[in-house]
Amino acid sequence: MFGMVRPCTHRLGERLTAQWMAHLCGLCLALRGQAGQFARVVTNYDGLVISVLTEAQAGAERAGRRRAGPCALRGMRRASVAEGDGARLAAAVSLILASAKTRDHVTDQDGLLAHRPVAAAARRIAGVWDKEGARAGAGVGFDTALLVGAVERQPEVEALAGPGTPLLAVTEPTETATAAAFAHTAHLAGIPGNAAPLAEAGRLFGRLAHLLDAVEDQEKDAASGAWNPLTATGTPRAEARRLAVDALHGIRLALDEAEFTDGRLAHVLLVHELGRSVERAFGEERHRHGAEAHGPAPGNPYAPGAPPHPGGPGDLPPPPPPREPRGLIPGCLVFVGMACTCQMCCGTYEGPWSRRRRDGMCKSCGDCCECCSCCSDGCQCCECCGCCDC
Repeated sequence: MFGMVRPCTHRLGERLTAQWMAHLCGLCLALRGQAGQFARVVTNYDGLVISVLTEAQAGAERAGRRRAGPCALRGMRRASVAEGDGARLAAAVSLILASAKTRDHVTDQDGLLAHRPVAAAARRIAGVWDKEGARAGAGVGFDTALLVGAVERQPEVEALAGPGTPLLAVTEPTETATAAAFAHTAHLAGIPGNAAPLAEAGRLFGRLAHLLDAVEDQEKDAASGAWNPLTATGTPRAEARRLAVDALHGIRLALDEAEFTDGRLAHVLLVHELGRSVERAFGEERHRHGAEAHGPAPGNPYAPGAPPHPGGPGDLPPPPPPREPRGLIPGCLVFVGMACTCQMCCGTYEGPWSRRRRDGMCKSCGDCCECCSCCSDGCQCCECCGCCDC
């Protein structure tokens, strides 16, 4: 699992965590269905944003959900997962970009890929992902040649870059690719008027992805002699940060212009969580206290973590009946899966062996996950979602 958008379930709350996991599992299963079991390794947090945006516009019922079987990565529990065109588009984009990344690693002879047999196998896998990604894209009316063309132009752009080259000239291919993917979600949802603002949000999302990757890798690239856009163009980190903050602001404005059936999860991921990603990359994450730590503002429909009210105001569903404990080996398998996906860190989880509900490590630590950090400098997100009272 990788990407910029890495939400902590302690911050999302139970309802939005369930939605987020539905899209994550939906992407994973769509990859398996499209390109086989091994393709599930390219499941990524950023790719599922495509599925989230499609459902945010069309609604869960139109976008499609199904009941999936038990999986070790969610504690061997069944779950409602996203399916349909949004998940398939996310799978197509993930396969094409993973293929390009694999070829880059082969070219750079990274790690085991310096060995010819491993590199040959990686090229074959990348070829399969290219083919299946194109087929998945065609199935939802998306021309993946847009992504492939952007990927192929990137080395040419980098080769021409040097001191004084605008950094945004280097990020342009990535911006073009993500803009096309974001815009297509509007067509899948049947709201073509959303295509323009979502293309803008996608363009800025791609810019952020490129910028944050460059910032986080700059020291490592310098040590290894690898190419880095900041170093190659002579761009100061302060300027990179300014561009990142401007991109965040632009994404928020673009989302304001789009029409959503339920845009809460999309807003949290693309405004709040992206803001935290910028803070992480530039080493400026701060602990804050605010409304989210003390509960959502009254009447606020966008407040993350608000519990559902299935039976009326204040009603909560009854706790599930106790389940039989697992044996040693099944429990060990579940433990590995939960540890790999951080389920034991945040919120609550089911004990791998006892199957009893337990609190994660973050549950008792108050603000360790920055549960309220929804108003970064210049974000002004309070204006659009009312998630804090500052």
